[in-house]
Amino acid sequence: MSPPRMATGVAQALVCLAILGVMPVIANSRPADFGALGFAFALSLWQVLFALPLFVHGLRAGDRGVFGARLSARGRRRTLAVALVTGAMFGLSTYLYVLGVEKAGAVSAAIAIQAYPLFAILWETLFLKRRKTPLELALTAVLIGALYFLGTGGTGRIAGLSPWFLLVLGVPLLWSIAHVVIKQELDRTPVTPAQVTFFRVLISAVFLGLVVALREPAALAAPWLRSDFLLFGAAMGLAYYLELIVWFHAVRHIDVSLASSITTPWPAVTMALAALVLGERVEAHQLVAFLAVAASIYGLIVAGLRKQHAAPAA
Repeated sequence: MSPPRMATGVAQALVCLAILGVMPVIANSRPADFGALGFAFALSLWQVLFALPLFVHGLRAGDRGVFGARLSARGRRRTLAVALVTGAMFGLSTYLYVLGVEKAGAVSAAIAIQAYPLFAILWETLFLKRRKTPLELALTAVLIGALYFLGTGGTGRIAGLSPWFLLVLGVPLLWSIAHVVIKQELDRTPVTPAQVTFFRVLISAVFLGLVVALREPAALAAPWLRSDFLLFGAAMGLAYYLELIVWFHAVRHIDVSLASSITTPWPAVTMALAALVLGERVEAHQLVAFLAVAASIYGLIVAGLRKQHAAPAA
């Protein structure tokens, strides 16, 4: 593998920022009769198609990854279980993403998805027993307050808390759990980014296919019978896949903290595009919430870096 290059990593993180900002707009630009469940299934199948060439190329190039690992029977069962469980979680999060962006609006959903660090902190505290500094706790409180303010439409009244906003919070919740599990598996096995991405989207597509077959059988064929359904399914599938694979490569060149800080402002891209393309009005409370959320995330990144640097000397 070539040595890490800062400029390459920064450029790739900027690409992720742009893709993340565009995705909610693509989702809400689809035809009105293209339902959320059918759309999630279609874009997942397109992700499988887009991920397949790189997956096959890696095998042909000799980078067998997990296929070349000598795993015990128990290790193989664990790896399979992790793949199935996290794949199902990502499939469900894809559906919640599409439905949440539709119901809560592209701008509010984009800001809500920024709650990912909040859930990551929760799991680290509960399961990894990592203590948080007073500064981290204060910034977390600001982040929670900003999300609550956004969820209540700027009123601050709990009676005004949007159920669709709460549904969108399920997306970063599921992502954070699945990423913790996958990170542990990455540390145990030599699985490659291309393999992780391919199996993630493949299992997600199968999971959503089973749900569609049970709940909306007509949606199994509908995405492939109309050109506009094909176009939007392919566009969203490509965007989602590119964001995944570019992110994996970005963090090979730069720290996750730096990559995360670069992508943090992506809801601002969604705001601009939602106003221009969807005609969605950006409310004052959304702008205030976004600024507070972004400031909290940047603060948490800086606080985490300071704690990392201080740890060896402790």
